[in-house]
Amino acid sequence: MKTFQVYDPPMCCSSGVCGPEVDPKLVRFSADFHWLANQGVAVERYNLSQQPLEFAGNPAVKSALDNDGTACLPLILVNGNIVSKGRYPERDELARFLGMDEPARPAILPVLGDGSCKPGSGCC
Repeated sequence: MKTFQVYDPPMCCSSGVCGPEVDPKLVRFSADFHWLANQGVAVERYNLSQQPLEFAGNPAVKSALDNDGTACLPLILVNGNIVSKGRYPERDELARFLGMDEPARPAILPVLGDGSCKPGSGCC
């Protein structure tokens, strides 16, 4: 089983739905993180402000922090190896990191030029 670890920068919560402003990147990534868990991937997520010993106890994470400071966060690790630094990857990237089939894209419905749906067009 593959292990997927996220080392987040210091924040109040990892969902992105806390405080006065919602961060859509964190909301998306939180959904992607749960999607990975539902695919059978062993997932772990750590927040620097809440679990600093997890950061200090992982040699790869500690080295990245020593070299780049907190600018390297979030760190994404697969099987203990850093695969992404400083950003939250998209779901298709996460699938590639883990050697999984890329997830299906949601269907996009056609939009007609006059802004209305015609019978049989598939847009309604």
